[in-house]
Amino acid sequence: MALTKKEKDDVVKEIAEMLSSAKMTVVAKYEGTTVKALQQLRRDSRTTGTTVKVVKNRLVIKALQANDTLKDVDTSELTGMLLYAFNSEDEVAPAKALADFAKANPTIEFVGAITPEGKFASSDDVKALAALPGKNELIAQVVATLLSPVHDVTNALSGNLHALLDGIEAKAAN
Repeated sequence: MALTKKEKDDVVKEIAEMLSSAKMTVVAKYEGTTVKALQQLRRDSRTTGTTVKVVKNRLVIKALQANDTLKDVDTSELTGMLLYAFNSEDEVAPAKALADFAKANPTIEFVGAITPEGKFASSDDVKALAALPGKNELIAQVVATLLSPVHDVTNALSGNLHALLDGIEAKAAN
């Protein structure tokens, strides 16, 4: 069923808001993907705060043109059956969500990404971004690195303490 002019304007407004608040908007082809698989992608993506939308490219281009920062984005790649993954909290999450989904559904293919600065990143850039650890993983790695010396000192002290206690027990037994 075709959308009315008002419904199209509402979609453009919604997409414009999502684009302006997104830290990264990943664009991917989904031709050949089943509706059931796309529904699963939407459910899986929500856990990382990523919203996946299938919108007519023409409406996305209108939404881009309505935003002062994004109006100069190269839209030449926005052709065919595309889906858009938005995330306002994490730059890596939309790329990771689509990359993880694409492992089981090879019909998903990266086209590129729209950055908050108004640049269109290539599909290779998005693939490299998807290979990065997520925000929580990076935080955990930093915390583990910071705690490593503390654990080393604790282990060294507890090891020497055990040896000292063993020595004292041996002397006491004699």
